[in-house]
Amino acid sequence: MSPKNEMEIIMKKDALDALAVKLNACQDCPLRKDCKAPVGWFGNPDSPILFVGEGPGGVEDDYGCPLIGPSGQLLDKALWSVKMTRDRVLTSNVVKCRPRGNRTPNLAEADHCAKLWLEAELAIIQPKVIVALGGVAMHYLGNADMRITRQRGSWFKTTGGYDCLATFHPSYLLRLQGHDQVAAKWNVFHDLEAARNKVLETCPDYQLCSAEPVKLFDLFSKR
Repeated sequence: MSPKNEMEIIMKKDALDALAVKLNACQDCPLRKDCKAPVGWFGNPDSPILFVGEGPGGVEDDYGCPLIGPSGQLLDKALWSVKMTRDRVLTSNVVKCRPRGNRTPNLAEADHCAKLWLEAELAIIQPKVIVALGGVAMHYLGNADMRITRQRGSWFKTTGGYDCLATFHPSYLLRLQGHDQVAAKWNVFHDLEAARNKVLETCPDYQLCSAEPVKLFDLFSKR
């Protein structure tokens, strides 16, 4: 790694750390009063790929890490199957605070929160590829008329000009059973393969995978 690249990574990390301090102090919407604290992002600040989910659930709220609960564990397995690991990519959410009862954030909540925090993350990270996990992320990054059942597996440009691929959120896969679940898992596998290939077209030297999957519960404790 050249000194210039190393300095750029340090600057990104410092900028994300400073943003995290501001996020932790956020009281800008009613969702904050129903959770322990906001949940930020996790991964390598130099990653060319960013995975964006909808919002934290109960486990994420407990541990302060995005996608660490059952959905995140399924995502980790899916990433490992296409030679990516969580420490080499970045994961985040459109909404940073857990909605009461783990309900899905509505469009107004997603728009308000993402304009404050996700846009600030994107400005720092400048990813080459974004993967929108589920409808909430796809609607914010694309538009409200899009449907995950129609646009899954499709590339589109975000309003910021980023290449984005929509795929199913892992929580959706967990709700399916039998043949439907198997078919949806294969769809996600092929989507993640496509995202990985897109990254390697522009960043062929970037290592997307560590030697072993990351054990997030070894890195985070209940807060």
